[in-house]
Amino acid sequence: MKKLLLFSILFLYQIYYSQSDCVSSIPVCGNSDLSYTPTGSGNTQELPVPAGENLCLKGGEHFSVWYAFTIATSGTLTFTINPNVFADDYDFAVYGPNLPCSAISGASPIRCNYNGADGPTGLNTTLTGTATNGTWSAYMDVLAGETYYLLVDNFLSSANGFSLTWGGTASLTSAFNNPALTPNPFVTPGFPNPTDPTAPNEVPRCVLPTMFDFSTLTPGILNGNVNFTITYHTNSNDAITGQNPITAPIMVDAVTIYYYRLKYTDPTNPTNPINGCFQTGKFKFKQGNITVSNATVYACNNNNVGTGSFNLTTAAVFSGTATKKYYPTLNDLNAGTNEITTPANYISTEKKVYVKIITTDGCSNTAEITLKFYPLVIVNDATIESCFIEENITTASFDLTSANVSTLTNPQKKFYATLANAVTGTNEIFTPTNYISTNGVAYVRVYSGDQCYSIAKLTLIVLPPVKSAILKDKTICMEDRTTLDAGPGFVSYEWSTGATTQTIQGVPVGAYWVKLQTGKCFTLQKVNIYPSDQPVISNIEITNNTITVTANGGTAPYKYSLDGINWQDSNVFTGLPRGENKVYVKDSYDCTPIEVQVTVPNLINAITPNGDNVNDYIDYSALAYKKNLVFIVYDRYGNKLYEAGKIRDYKWDGTASGKKILTGTYWFSISWNENDKNNTQTKYSGWVLVKNRE
Repeated sequence: MKKLLLFSILFLYQIYYSQSDCVSSIPVCGNSDLSYTPTGSGNTQELPVPAGENLCLKGGEHFSVWYAFTIATSGTLTFTINPNVFADDYDFAVYGPNLPCSAISGASPIRCNYNGADGPTGLNTTLTGTATNGTWSAYMDVLAGETYYLLVDNFLSSANGFSLTWGGTASLTSAFNNPALTPNPFVTPGFPNPTDPTAPNEVPRCVLPTMFDFSTLTPGILNGNVNFTITYHTNSNDAITGQNPITAPIMVDAVTIYYYRLKYTDPTNPTNPINGCFQTGKFKFKQGNITVSNATVYACNNNNVGTGSFNLTTAAVFSGTATKKYYPTLNDLNAGTNEITTPANYISTEKKVYVKIITTDGCSNTAEITLKFYPLVIVNDATIESCFIEENITTASFDLTSANVSTLTNPQKKFYATLANAVTGTNEIFTPTNYISTNGVAYVRVYSGDQCYSIAKLTLIVLPPVKSAILKDKTICMEDRTTLDAGPGFVSYEWSTGATTQTIQGVPVGAYWVKLQTGKCFTLQKVNIYPSDQPVISNIEITNNTITVTANGGTAPYKYSLDGINWQDSNVFTGLPRGENKVYVKDSYDCTPIEVQVTVPNLINAITPNGDNVNDYIDYSALAYKKNLVFIVYDRYGNKLYEAGKIRDYKWDGTASGKKILTGTYWFSISWNENDKNNTQTKYSGWVLVKNRE
């Protein structure tokens, strides 16, 4: 529609509409959408007639509104002014950058469009430079920190508003998208309309109409954000401009829509471009009780004891601020008796309890809370077998984590030595992969994703060493070889010789071991092959030409021989020739025999010590080469009469104590040690007739 020159518009009410002046421009906060209904041209005509005819908008301002905005990030900027009524004729002009309001009346705008066509107008990215095509003009390239003014004018001065949306790549400064300034979301009071999500939130009141203090809503809306102020208004334009705030309690009803205006003020920088940045919201009041919801609360039925600890305060029965009282039955709730005083830790079975919700203005309602258990953690007892520890065969190292006690995927587990500890959760085993124990039990708590648990018992079995019953120490002749047999029934064999067979053959005297595998365990069994103890000829008695051999050591019975070929059981040999003889002895092991050389002395049976140099004395000096040779003469009562050793040259002349003895028969013995490795003690006994002639 072609623009008409309506100069007859009256400006009598401009004084009340200061947002129609540049100096009181509405600050734009971020790229948020705006809506407004201008109703005048303000106190100052920034575009006076007829000067305005040449500058931009013909006829100056009509029903106008001024906006101020500052660029936060550089880029392109577009906007769309969309009339609420398509036939309305909205025009616009943009001034800047950084141009003060006082200079606008004589300045040219950087964008301006006063085309007379109906419908939307604004800046788009289709046009470039400063081009204008109908109701659209080219976008603007803007830089961070620049400030601009936008004049939106309703040429027809109709009582219909418009909406304003922003576009392009640039962003505008805002206090509402800075996490440092608004760490918490602002909360519109009341509850969404259950049938129309686009309708204003509804604040329930028990009685309407009623007096209401709007300041009581402020803490809930601010939600902990500082440096913001809130004003309340009865219409959208006042909320946008901040005019006519509600400053005292007023009578409210269930019909009127109320608005609040959030405004930011930098306490340290009065020239901060985001000062005055604002957002608006709306709500209304609703008569009737508060809306509550029934809810379900879950708890763990730990170890299937049948009860759990329920936190009733987590039940989502009401989203606003209210006092809640919990009761075990509906009758108790109605009577106000038996209130649950520990709702955050209510021990109960699965059942229903009831809650009374009371708001600050006295509205109340009742909700039902269903108490249910999380799914029970199903566990099964298990047995763990582990091989003995060599140093202490009654113990083993158990990996408790290996026990298959649950079908859950990688559940959390905690281990305990006793059931009491498992129930109370105390004295946890912190090294479950290397738990040293004898035969016994341990316990494990198995947790689900809900942190519920059940307890399973772990039976611990120490697998003892299994040794061969037939592998024994052996004794063999030093020069022999033997076979060691560990016996059948083992999974594997490993000998100290390197053999891996059940038996090893041709084994000499020595110490050996074998590792025997039974199942998954290995037992180290030691075995020794000892050399047999050789017998020792400890004494030889010689009587005339008979010798008696005394042997000890080794293992009886003994065998005796004079030639090492022919053997006899008797240790007595008779009819031996005088001089050197050999005696052989071996024990039951039939090893290489030991041998001893035996000297059978010449027999002298009579002496006549009369000085004729014929048989005057007994002379055994021929045996002087024997070790420890001693010649002793006794009377028939066993009294020693004479002893001839090395000093007396092993001779006796028939005297005793220097005197001749009486004629008679006397006994004597000759003892020595043979010159063998055992120093075999040898004793020869005989008698002699002494004839002394006076």
